[in-house]
Amino acid sequence: MRHENANDGEIPQKQHSSKYAWYVVFLCMLAYIFSYIDRQILVLMIEPIKNDLNLTDTQFSLLHGLAFSLFYAIMGLPIAYLADRFSRPKIIAIGIIFWSFATAACGLSKNFLQLFLSRMGIGIGEAALSPAAYSIFSDLFSKEKLGKAVGIYSIGSFIGGGTAFLVGGYVISLLKDATHIQVPLFGLMKAWQVAFILVGLPGILIGIIFLLTVRDPIRKGQRVNALGQVEKVKFTDSFKFLAKHRKTFTCHYMGFTFYAMALFCMMSWSPAFYMRNYHLSPVETGYMLGTILLIANTSGVFFAGWLTDYLTMKGRKDAAMYTGFLGGLGILLPIMSYTMVDNLTVSLVILSIAMFFASFPMPTSTAAMQILAPNQLRAQISAIFLLISSLIGLGIGTTLVAMITDHVFADINKVGYSIAIVGGVAALLTIVLLKSGCKHFIESMKVEEGNSTN
Repeated sequence: MRHENANDGEIPQKQHSSKYAWYVVFLCMLAYIFSYIDRQILVLMIEPIKNDLNLTDTQFSLLHGLAFSLFYAIMGLPIAYLADRFSRPKIIAIGIIFWSFATAACGLSKNFLQLFLSRMGIGIGEAALSPAAYSIFSDLFSKEKLGKAVGIYSIGSFIGGGTAFLVGGYVISLLKDATHIQVPLFGLMKAWQVAFILVGLPGILIGIIFLLTVRDPIRKGQRVNALGQVEKVKFTDSFKFLAKHRKTFTCHYMGFTFYAMALFCMMSWSPAFYMRNYHLSPVETGYMLGTILLIANTSGVFFAGWLTDYLTMKGRKDAAMYTGFLGGLGILLPIMSYTMVDNLTVSLVILSIAMFFASFPMPTSTAAMQILAPNQLRAQISAIFLLISSLIGLGIGTTLVAMITDHVFADINKVGYSIAIVGGVAALLTIVLLKSGCKHFIESMKVEEGNSTN
C-alpha cells in the first residue's frame, strides 16, 4: 500500500512553492549541462588525443564509452540506494564536485591508462545526479506536470552536449597555434589538456550552490505497513518490483536502451564522420554540431515532454511509452541515411531530424519509471535502467561502431557506414520493444493502482 503524505523527516511539502520547485529543476538542469560538457567534450578532440597518445578508434571508443559507462552504471545502484534513504541534494552535490575534479584530472593525463581512470571518475560522480534528481522531481510535481519537469531537466544534456562542441571548438581555435601552453601549477600542457581543466573546474561552484540552497522534499507515494508506518525497503525490493512487472520493464529497459544506443552512436561518432569525410576542422565541426544539438535536440526533448503530458491529460496511461515509440518511428530513416548522402547541407538537415527524434527518450523513459514505481524504489529503478542503458547503449554501442570501422571495413573513412548499421538496427529494436511495452505498461499501472486502494 502507498501513502501520499508519509513524512520521514524531510521539510514540509507546503514550504515548496511552485517557483522553488522549478528552481530545483533548473539547478539540476544546470548540473546536467556541466555533466554533458564534461563527458562529451572528449569526442571533439578525437584526433589530437589519438595522435598524442597513439590510440586506435577502438581504444578511443573505450575511453568515451566503456571507461565512463562502466562505473557510471556500477556506482549508480549503490548511490541510488542511498538516495532512496538519505538526503538526495547532498548526494547530488557531492557527485557534482567529484566529477568536476575528475574532468580536470583528464587534462593531467599523459597516457591511455591515466585518461581511462579519469574518465572512470567522471562516471562515478555523474552516477549521483539523474536517479536522485528524478526522485526529487516526482515529489515536487504531479503526474500531469512530471513530463514537462523531466523534459526541461533533460534539455540540459543537449545544451551541455552542444556547449561541449562549441566550447571545445572555441578552445581549439584559441589555442590552435600553440604547441604547448604554460599553465600555472601544472607546467607545459597540450591544448586538449587545457580544455579539460577549463571545462571541469567551474562545475565545483554548481555543487556548492546545490548543497547550500536545495533541501530534500517530503517523499510522496511511499509504501506503508498495516500500522500506517513507512516501510523501510531493502536493496532487493527493487528487483522484486521489476520481477513483478517483468514484461513491462523488459520492454522499457531494452527499448529505451536501444534508443540510447542510436543517440550515442550519432553523438559519439558524427564529429569523426564529418572531419574525415567532409574534411572539416575540429573548430568547424564543433560549431556546426553544437548548433544542431542546441536547436534540434533541445526542441525534441521539450516536445516529447509536452506530448507526454498532453497524452496523459487525454487519458492515455501509456503516454510516456507511446511517445517513445513515436520517436523511434521518427528516427529510423534519418539515422540510416544522414551518412549516406554526398552533400554536406543535406546531411546536416537529415542529421537535425534524426537528433530531434533521438531526444525523445530523455523525458519519456524517466516519466514512465517514476509514475509506475513506489517512492522508496524510484531512484533504484532509475539507476538499474541507467546501468543497462549505459553499458549497452553507450559502452557497447559506441564500441560496435569503432569495431566495425576498424575490423570490418578496415578504413576509418567508412565510419559513416558503421553508424548507419548500428543506429539502424538499434532504431528497429526500439520500435518493436516500445510498441509491445505500451500494452504491458497499462497492465502494470492497473495492478499498482489496485494495490494503492487496498
